[in-house]
Amino acid sequence: MTATQARPTTTREERTVLAGTLAGTTIEWYDFFIYAQAATLVLAPLFLAPVSDGNEALATVLSLATIGISFLFRPLGAIVAGRYGDRLGRKKMLVFTLLLMGGSTALIGLLPTYTSIGVAAPIILILLRVLQGFSAGGEWGGAALMAVEHAPLSRRGLFGAYPGVGVPLGLILATGVLLLMTSVTTDEQFLSWGWRVPFLLSIVLIGVGYLIRRSVEESPVFRELQERKRESSAPLRDLFATNTKQVVLTALVFLANNAAGYLVIAYFIGYGTGTLGMARGPVLTAIVVASVGWLVFTLYGGALSDRIGRVRTFQLGYALVFVWMIPMFLLVDTANIWLFGLGVLVLSVGLGLSYGPMSAMYAEMFPVAVRYSGVSIGYALGAILGGAFAPAISELLVQETGTGLSIGIYMMVLAAISFAAVSVIRETRGADLGVDGH
Repeated sequence: MTATQARPTTTREERTVLAGTLAGTTIEWYDFFIYAQAATLVLAPLFLAPVSDGNEALATVLSLATIGISFLFRPLGAIVAGRYGDRLGRKKMLVFTLLLMGGSTALIGLLPTYTSIGVAAPIILILLRVLQGFSAGGEWGGAALMAVEHAPLSRRGLFGAYPGVGVPLGLILATGVLLLMTSVTTDEQFLSWGWRVPFLLSIVLIGVGYLIRRSVEESPVFRELQERKRESSAPLRDLFATNTKQVVLTALVFLANNAAGYLVIAYFIGYGTGTLGMARGPVLTAIVVASVGWLVFTLYGGALSDRIGRVRTFQLGYALVFVWMIPMFLLVDTANIWLFGLGVLVLSVGLGLSYGPMSAMYAEMFPVAVRYSGVSIGYALGAILGGAFAPAISELLVQETGTGLSIGIYMMVLAAISFAAVSVIRETRGADLGVDGH
């Protein structure tokens, strides 16, 4: 380790990169999560009216399933963004994904409901959600690489945690806006027009994110690749020719974090207000508090992985997720807001520890010529296997068993799979990320 790599302070360029990746991912995930939360609250009666009128439980499951549809298109976004991100640069693709996500989100806020245009309403809604999924597929990998490839060797985990922090920050922002709108409107007003405001707010946020991302310099590792003229002509083909095992492992490692995360992001709001009959405001507040915990422990998890290693930090996170699931649902199912909040808050600790090291470890697992593709595709596949239909599956489990403990057992199985997957990975901390690495 050189003296420069070990320095304790950050340069102006590094601070700009961290601000750019953090702001961009926060805004992107705000857009993505505002849909997930709206799906639990209002989208079923607005866009699935015939089903909702006849079978409200089925409409709820279908509404939650639309969250998962977008995940199916994440790999396509990851392939496209990975190909061009490995050839044209990280920066250009990050600007593109930001604008695509923001545009589709704003259009959802303007979309007429089923009562206005009939079956065209849910069809257009799903198409816009597909665009969100396509954008999300390319977003995380690019942001992760921008942060990690700019980082000093001794702080890759911490730097890589910054785009990860965009997930809980986006969740805080989305939940906070929903909490505000539900506080200043009646139930009728929120159902009529209040739900649209969080989607339309995306127009302002995207403008801010665009200006910040435009100021970020291209990754130095990618600049080195361009200067050495070793860019891949077919990064996707090259990726699966040499790194299929790494793609599979990254997907399995992310599996449980994404599934458990979507309990916090999307499911617990509807579960608390619908199944348990709790007031909407306190439930949303509890989710915000848990999101703050997720944020703090994501940063801590990234920093901890710089000291004890990526693999061990992941193992700690997943062990906590596993052992906490049954106690958490025993607390949540009391319908006491304080116990509900405590249960979700402790879960956020395990989520942060199993998310903070992810950017650094994934970047360190792939050679630079296929790194964007490998990281993005692995992340996207993990999201499909994990969070895509976790809210819908959770709802079906509760309807069948009548208890949240069944969800806990489902999550414990996923946590065991991800724990096993990360345990077979050789520690990556300190790997050479440059053109001559791997």
